[in-house]
Amino acid sequence: MADLHPENPYAKERFPDPNKRVEFSDEAKQRFDYILTRYPNKEAALLPVLHLAQEVWGWISPEVVVYVGELLDLAPATVFGVVSFYNMYNQRPVGKYHLQVCTNLSCMVTRAYDIYEHLCEKLDVQPGQTTRDGLYTVTEVECLGSCGTAPVVQINNDYHENMDVAKMDALLTRLK
Repeated sequence: MADLHPENPYAKERFPDPNKRVEFSDEAKQRFDYILTRYPNKEAALLPVLHLAQEVWGWISPEVVVYVGELLDLAPATVFGVVSFYNMYNQRPVGKYHLQVCTNLSCMVTRAYDIYEHLCEKLDVQPGQTTRDGLYTVTEVECLGSCGTAPVVQINNDYHENMDVAKMDALLTRLK
């Protein structure tokens, strides 16, 4: 099984750079304003606003956490709590194809770790890393909610169910 090392919670890159500000483009700001109309209060709009932010920047940086908090009148800790709870929000830049292998119980017993380890070896990356060409990021995730069709691999926003190593290799060939 691949070695997993928890990241350092005090690493410099986990804190916002006070000299770096982010801001939605005019188009994204219009989308943000529309999102607010669909919810009873600003806090209720947090998840879709985070999706919008991730669509704009590709990941949720510490600066984005602060910015979203300011927009929604929320403490950065509240925003980060949500970002760090859900695996659908990327806390670091990811490749063009984000390969998320579910390793929860149903997937684990149907050989998800074989797929996970194969991907890391084939793409020459450590867990959570992105390939040198920026195409693939391989991560292990908990429960994608597709237990009846395990093992499942989510690639960006698409589920690929009943996977095995051979199917994964064929899928990688099609993605290039």
